[in-house]
Amino acid sequence: MDINNNKIFPMDFLWGAATSAFQVEGGYSDGGKGLSVADVASFKHSDQYADTKIASDFYHKYKQDIQLMAELGLKSYRFSIAWARIFPNGNDEQPNTEGIKFYDDVINSLLENGIEPIVTMYHFDMPQALIDQYNGWQSRKSIDDFDRYARTLLQHYGDRVKYWLPINEQNLMIRKDKLLGLQHLESGDMKERLRHQMNYHMFLASAKAVDACHELCPTAKIGPAFAYLPAYPATSRPEDVLAAQDSDRLLNHYLTDTYVFGEYPAYYKHYLEKQGWLPQIQDGDEEILKAGSPDFIGFNYYVSFAAQYCSPETKADYTSILNPVLPGYFEYVPNEYLDATEYNWQIDPTGFRKSFRDLYDRYHLPLMVTENGLGTADVLNSEGKVVDMYRIKYLKDHIGQMRTAVAEGIPVIAYHMWAFIDIVSSSNGFKKRYGLVYVDRNELEEKELRRVRKESYYWYKHVISTNGDDL
Repeated sequence: MDINNNKIFPMDFLWGAATSAFQVEGGYSDGGKGLSVADVASFKHSDQYADTKIASDFYHKYKQDIQLMAELGLKSYRFSIAWARIFPNGNDEQPNTEGIKFYDDVINSLLENGIEPIVTMYHFDMPQALIDQYNGWQSRKSIDDFDRYARTLLQHYGDRVKYWLPINEQNLMIRKDKLLGLQHLESGDMKERLRHQMNYHMFLASAKAVDACHELCPTAKIGPAFAYLPAYPATSRPEDVLAAQDSDRLLNHYLTDTYVFGEYPAYYKHYLEKQGWLPQIQDGDEEILKAGSPDFIGFNYYVSFAAQYCSPETKADYTSILNPVLPGYFEYVPNEYLDATEYNWQIDPTGFRKSFRDLYDRYHLPLMVTENGLGTADVLNSEGKVVDMYRIKYLKDHIGQMRTAVAEGIPVIAYHMWAFIDIVSSSNGFKKRYGLVYVDRNELEEKELRRVRKESYYWYKHVISTNGDDL
């Protein structure tokens, strides 16, 4: 379909960018903030990589950064609120007034500059105190504590925030032991049972947040933000076709099916029963899940995979992001038709378009792209510029596929490029950069944290100014 000369995107389309609190804010103990599990995990590698203590210092430089957003022409900014900045211990009697004020100031500054704030309540950074108190999501106490936290945000900011996202990438978070407080346990059935119980508690917490939003902010919209990892069959062998379907079901659709329909789908319950990992369910849980139906589906897209069948005797790997192995179901193999980054993330713009089709055909809900971008080792050249033509190509190809999806009739609310500014990558520090804006620092030296607009910044500015008509 040739749509290069057609006006495709609606005039109120939200061209945005995104970050998360622990990766960009810094100020890790300023203003009464408590430690998060993400802080503690980052400190363990402080001798090798930049940690969360200063990060990009958005906490102190947010006004400057929001001016850069306004200059770019952003229509929306997706960011997360640090739970431990609002409740330093996760469940304090009263919220931290300095933390409340910080996000008041951020939201007000965004609105003053014509930028729609889109708020993620929880992006990988549970307060460490809750891990210490009751092992975090292992306990049902976490559900009530998250509900109280979510209601606090809705009550304080709901008069100005129209779009909410409860939990970022739940389907990936349950595979990151250091973010769950499971890193000290040996792998095995007990650990996997715990992982799936924690996942269940997160479903309940998310559903309660959705219900609270509908109660407290009836004109706002709320939906999940999950990592969509679509798979192709590695070959046309029937067992590989089923392997790709199993991959989509067991890593992706079980999550959104539960969010949208308010119950575990039968195929997922069968899988958990077969493994002996069904979570403990209490009376009233069904009503909680059913009350959490979202208004839209938010998804993060970076990569697709090729899946092939593997025998039940294959060694399992339940936590790998790029190479998971579920014995008797599937394992991932390289897709020979795709290029990859130096971090082995295969680049697949067509898979992005497929994702829009998959999700809209399945749920018939509006879609929001909550993350899409390229992480690589950007460098300043001798002229003090970052000429990231590779990022421009990545974004152009992906936005072009999204434009075709919109032209085909799929309702898309917003597109958020990851990330607005260089961030602390959770496993690579500042070596792996995602931003439209370069932060002039290295792993162990913050220097002056000077902001430098990359070439992709100027390219995206033009895309926004033409409402996606000219890529």
